[in-house]
Amino acid sequence: MARRGRLRVFLGAAPGVGKTFSMLEEGSRLLAEGRDVVIGVVESHGRAATAALTEGLPLVQRANVAHRGVELEEMDLAAVIERAPEIALVDELAHTNAPGSAHAKRWQDVEELLAHGIDVISTLNVQHIDSLNDVVEQITGVPQQETVPDSFLRGADQLELVDLAPQSLRDRLAGGFVYPAERIDAALSHYFRLGNLTALRELALVWLADEVDQALRGYRAEHGIDGTWEARERVVVALTGGPEGETLLRRGSRIAARSTGGELLAVHVTSQDGLRAAGPDVLARQRALVEQLNGSYHQVVGEDVPTALVEFARSVNATQLVLGASRRGRLVAALTGPGIGATVVRESGDIDVHMVNHAAAARRLALPPLTGALTTKRRVLGFVVALLGGPALTYLLMLSRSQDSITSDVLSYQLLTVVVALVGGIWPALFAAVFSGLTLDFFFIEPIFTVHIHQPLHLLALALYVVIASLVSFIVDRAARHTRAATRSAAESELIQTIAGSVLRGDDAAQALADRTREAFQLSAVRVVGVGTADEPGREIASSGDATHDAPVTRVDLGEYATLELHGAPLAAAEQRLLSVVVSQLSAALAHQQLEQTAREIEPIAASDRVRGALLSALSHDLRRPLASATAAVGGLRATGAKLTAADRAELLDTADESLAALATLLTDLLDVSRLQGGVLSIANVPTDPAEAIAPALDELALGPGEVRLALGHGETLVNADPVLLQRVLVNLLTNAQRHSPSGVPILITTSVFDGALEIRVIDRGPGVPHDRFDDIFVPFQRLGDTDNETGLGLGLALSRGFVEAMRGTLTPEDTPGGGLTMVVALAVAHDAPLSGEAGVAPQHHGGST
Repeated sequence: MARRGRLRVFLGAAPGVGKTFSMLEEGSRLLAEGRDVVIGVVESHGRAATAALTEGLPLVQRANVAHRGVELEEMDLAAVIERAPEIALVDELAHTNAPGSAHAKRWQDVEELLAHGIDVISTLNVQHIDSLNDVVEQITGVPQQETVPDSFLRGADQLELVDLAPQSLRDRLAGGFVYPAERIDAALSHYFRLGNLTALRELALVWLADEVDQALRGYRAEHGIDGTWEARERVVVALTGGPEGETLLRRGSRIAARSTGGELLAVHVTSQDGLRAAGPDVLARQRALVEQLNGSYHQVVGEDVPTALVEFARSVNATQLVLGASRRGRLVAALTGPGIGATVVRESGDIDVHMVNHAAAARRLALPPLTGALTTKRRVLGFVVALLGGPALTYLLMLSRSQDSITSDVLSYQLLTVVVALVGGIWPALFAAVFSGLTLDFFFIEPIFTVHIHQPLHLLALALYVVIASLVSFIVDRAARHTRAATRSAAESELIQTIAGSVLRGDDAAQALADRTREAFQLSAVRVVGVGTADEPGREIASSGDATHDAPVTRVDLGEYATLELHGAPLAAAEQRLLSVVVSQLSAALAHQQLEQTAREIEPIAASDRVRGALLSALSHDLRRPLASATAAVGGLRATGAKLTAADRAELLDTADESLAALATLLTDLLDVSRLQGGVLSIANVPTDPAEAIAPALDELALGPGEVRLALGHGETLVNADPVLLQRVLVNLLTNAQRHSPSGVPILITTSVFDGALEIRVIDRGPGVPHDRFDDIFVPFQRLGDTDNETGLGLGLALSRGFVEAMRGTLTPEDTPGGGLTMVVALAVAHDAPLSGEAGVAPQHHGGST
């Protein structure tokens, strides 16, 4: 059988990180070592540095594939197989081949090369991994049509991450090393945003770390290695459902935090029948705590708890195992043998076990209740069977009485005792045992018709009746408990599953919980009412059913947010246990709603504070300059007006006029924004065509075609904006761009639509702004070294950002590729307006990289 080739993949977070570069460098190194290396296909995308690396490497010419009258070049798979090199360099593993090729996808070509014994070195971006496709689309807003199955990729013999810091990648892109100049601006503002690149980089690192972890587990399983390899700390905390769980979790979290990259895992072992005693409400709270501690929660099934814990710890390659000290007392421990902790310590091997003491450890022995789990009806029925069955059995045995029938008589009364135990439990069974013993002695043991126990064996027989009755009744009681627990567990599981399903389907969490609670407990109504005051009752948050005045009401406190009202019969103790789970979920849902509402309330307040700060600064700073200039000019006219020449008088009048005009403009801005922040002047957000704000802004500044270039790509798309404020924002941005642009270099204004937002970009080719000073340009009166006080008040960008944020948009600075500053105004697209067919200019990336 021919040897299968080996696959080596260079994985990157995004195009441009250097995957193809690394592949070609590795090919050149192997060729220098005397290995037979050929280029199957390399996509240089016009990059000179990449093309230079291909020089000296043997190349298999591509095949020409005709498709709809166009000649397309693809890897010549047949030629590569015929050439039979030792190693083939195949770029862009996720590439889609032209119709008519041997395979639809390039990774299928690679699969055939591997089958022919040819080693392959290839490249891939994380966005093209099939299982991550939807996650990448959520991050970038760009769907990927070309994917590689995870099963194929995980079968690679070697995966290497080609990593590059996000800002370094943006710098490479801006420098023209990734895309041609016409695609740079759109790429930087869309797919190659800093946040996108950071998220993609983390995604690639996490996926590769998971792959390394799987490879490690596979190697250990393949070689039968059960011992722990401490590649990183993994701390497993065993939860019993008891109150000590929180203490154990916090201790485990501290242990995991002591090492870099430590991982916390919590595990609860449940029996195969699902009946092991554990409080679901306690486990729900502990599971929430695990998530707060950045851990993961697991539930495994196993009858032998120590074995299940150790097996789970070994399966996750755990290094530490945290257990709570036994809650059994010394007497119980002496009678029942070693507990879970001692057994785990004995079987853990090289896994460190931490026994943590807690308040519930070594508690006193508590006897089980004698009432049992059977209902009152069944206990009464047991007494009835004993009272009626005893005389009936005695009558039948008297009819067939003989000298040799004593054995069958004894067994018959024993059968009666067992039947009564099965029906009614412990107390009817004890009654039947004593009653049967006395009846047997009175009617069937010499001397008859007397109750006289003159032989010790007869007393022993009576004691055996009692013991048998107790044992049988114990088994019956235990079966009844398990039956009740099974029924309750099924109901709890169904309720929790239904609640989770309602919330996942997008239903309102509080309403879904109210509906399911009313159905589960068969109540007439359930209401969730907010906390009110003495003067004003709380508002109704959610309700289910119709509340009647005569139905009893049970109120459950949901913390500081609300109260749960249950209209109907009071719940039994067993139902209270399930209700506690619902209350915990409902409290969490209401807390989440409260946080969302608080965030919505704070957002406009924060925007208002930012603008108000700018206004107060303006009053104390720029108001002085024009006022001082006007005062000086008028004072000069008054003092020496008769001695001034006509030119000097005109100059002073112009100074006063300009200063008063600047003062009037500043006061207008301050007054309008003050009224806006005070709620007197409301923003009229209406569907607006950005072109209708751009044109008046250009007219106001008297900018001609030689000074401004327009590239409006939004088509008929409208935005939600105040046309007047949007025009003022554009005037400020254009004024700033005009001030810093070199003479003769026009300002560029572009528009585009991307991911539900329309972006207006004002681009200049000036000196630009360092990244660490981006925030400073929005601070009032910051001109970043511009000392010409005649060119502006230093308030324009601060007010512009305030105006844009008031319109629920964003104003952000970016580097202009090739030098300069780009100001991006992003506003929400009007939903009732038609969308342009050109929904953005985000590049459709394939697999290429440098």
